[in-house]
Amino acid sequence: MPSLILGPLLRFIGPTEATVWVETDGQCEIEILGTTSRTFCVAGHHYALLVLAGLEPGNRYEYSVALDGTVAWPERGGSHGVINTPKRDDKLRLAFGTCRVSLPHEPPFTLTKDQDDRGHEVDSLAALQVSMEDEPEDEWPEALLMIGDQVYADEVSLGVASRIASRRSTDEGAGEEIADFEEYTWLYHESWGDPAIRWLLSSLPSAMIFDDHDVCDDWNTSGAWAKEQRQKPWWRERLLGAYMSYWLYQHIGNLSPSEIQENELLAELQSIEGDGEEIMRRFAGMAADEVASTRWSYRRDFGRTRLVVLDSRAGRIIDDDSNRQMLSDEQWEWVSEQLTGDIDHLIVASSLPVLMAPGLHHLEAWNEALCAGAWGKLAVDPSENLRRAVDLEHWPAFGKCFDRLLGELRDAGSGKRGKAPASIVLLSGDVHHAYVAEAQFPDEHMVTSGLVQAVCSPMRNPLDSRERHIMKAALSKPGIALARLLSRAAKVPPPGLRWRFIEDPTFDNQIGTVEIEERHCSIRIDKTKPEDWQRPGLHRSFEHQVS
Repeated sequence: MPSLILGPLLRFIGPTEATVWVETDGQCEIEILGTTSRTFCVAGHHYALLVLAGLEPGNRYEYSVALDGTVAWPERGGSHGVINTPKRDDKLRLAFGTCRVSLPHEPPFTLTKDQDDRGHEVDSLAALQVSMEDEPEDEWPEALLMIGDQVYADEVSLGVASRIASRRSTDEGAGEEIADFEEYTWLYHESWGDPAIRWLLSSLPSAMIFDDHDVCDDWNTSGAWAKEQRQKPWWRERLLGAYMSYWLYQHIGNLSPSEIQENELLAELQSIEGDGEEIMRRFAGMAADEVASTRWSYRRDFGRTRLVVLDSRAGRIIDDDSNRQMLSDEQWEWVSEQLTGDIDHLIVASSLPVLMAPGLHHLEAWNEALCAGAWGKLAVDPSENLRRAVDLEHWPAFGKCFDRLLGELRDAGSGKRGKAPASIVLLSGDVHHAYVAEAQFPDEHMVTSGLVQAVCSPMRNPLDSRERHIMKAALSKPGIALARLLSRAAKVPPPGLRWRFIEDPTFDNQIGTVEIEERHCSIRIDKTKPEDWQRPGLHRSFEHQVS
């Protein structure tokens, strides 16, 4: 008798269609709301992605999951999954966040890092699940956007570390970190397997993108970094496992039903009788070796609101420090096609912030210039070391692409690509603090859309007090002044717009929400408190009206 290992995850939802993803422990037929699909196999793991068609707009569906005709989820007494098809095309409540370590939700893991080095405090995703239990469904988010670091391949729990040690020696190779595809599957089982999180993901449509810790800290920081990694004998298998697991657990669920129907890799896996591991390994190898071969970026429309999610990790061009690219030219062409007008709101998500604190922006731009030789060859190696030591690899550290993205946003917001949206919202994470920054282009560009950068990080992985002091120093007026001076000394041109933080950054475990109704848009950040570990709750940090 087959069993449900993971899921169901409700991924895409539209007025008449939805998709649901599952993993089982054997080959079987999955049935959800009368729709059936056979599982396909990769490296002994079995998956299915069901497209539920013929749904009614504005309707509510409770669902269960049957394997070979027997209900396998929910377990007796458990809550069914819920699909709420959209009632309106001008309303959206989108929850978002990034950086979530998956650890047992119990002491000492709920303590602060200052109290215990394993402490990560209260999971904001668990707090969101509790709030959904307490609130009417009309107040639930319509979707959840997880913008990177859903699993930490370089920071595993004690349970995963024990499984690794029982499988192979940790004195060589990847050590106590993730080594291959099989070990990656353990991370997803741990991250999404908790019953409360499992129910949340069964009832809240989710969109995802990866960031560095999905592979390792500072993944694709620079060409020098990548060259060093490639020389490690265990690195290739780690990278193949990362791409294989990301495609299976995260990426295919990002696709719309029409894109699923056209996806050749999924069709090939579904058509074969045996194990598709070699098919996936070939795909992963090509994705790793030829950046332009795979577009991980995607678009999802929620009625009159468009969400464009950018891959700011795997798609980088980094081998030449004088011509670094956050996205390949092929991806930029796709981006230009997506960032249009004639919609009410445009949301652009990237795991890495575009608009950072001014001091950090100038520091990263200065460091990029030095790594490219602005102060001569003697400054290159120390600058590369600094880049890795303090993670200077966000959008400001890819200056040409920073300017290019601003140009795309400027054209969309000034009506050059159709009627300008009421708001353009940049969503990001990674930096382990949360903020909202208002931005403004010079008046001559005639940008009428409200433009903000909203960052929400972490969902569960807060900085300790020492790390917070370092970050606050970088955000201080003296820190900003010094960074600006260094940037000017390296002849870095100033950015093409102005921006300011509306509130001081917050450093809690937290989750953000974008609320849209007609042409109005607002953003709020809610946090958890360490003392709430027995019943997690969300507490308002701040809120901002965009349009």
